Amino acid sequence: RCFFCLKNKTRGGGKNLLRKFLPPPLLLIFKQNQHLMTQHTKTTSYILNRHAQALGSYPHARRVGDFIYVSGTSSRREDNTHEGVEISADGTVTKDIATQTRAVIKNIDKILKLAGAGIEDVIDITTFLVDMQDFKGYNAVYNEFFHAETGPTRTTVAVHQLPHPNLLIEIKAVAYKPLESA
Repeated sequence: RCFFCLKNKTRGGGKNLLRKFLPPPLLLIFKQNQHLMTQHTKTTSYILNRHAQALGSYPHARRVGDFIYVSGTSSRREDNTHEGVEISADGTVTKDIATQTRAVIKNIDKILKLAGAGIEDVIDITTFLVDMQDFKGYNAVYNEFFHAETGPTRTTVAVHQLPHPNLLIEIKAVAYKPLESA
């Protein structure tokens, strides 16, 4: 099935929907490329065994054709501890945004390697920070891995909280790696 096809989503097929919402030039382009899009929409899920497991029912990454979508990734280790977090004997918690950011990017790279890609193939990143005061530290580490001329597009947003109180950052990513070269 074509990733973009609406055929089975509507009563009476998707052709009427396409005619309704696409102007004639785009409808023609869609029809010409429909077969091509169908060929390139093989999907594969990736779950790393020796890695922090997802907290819900979702894969670490999913390939759709030449694109690899990486689920939100944190600095969580396989044993459920977190890089960039130190808990002292008196219970005081110290969190380091630079260490967490570095661990997150390395975790994304591990996930992408399983899909035959790497951090160099990332084309888009969305970063979630619990505190925008951490932006400077996050950005400094980010710049160790990516450069404006060759790096991904990026969005950074502040969130109220992440799934664990020790987390300062989570990143989701999209990579592009043609199937033929993976």
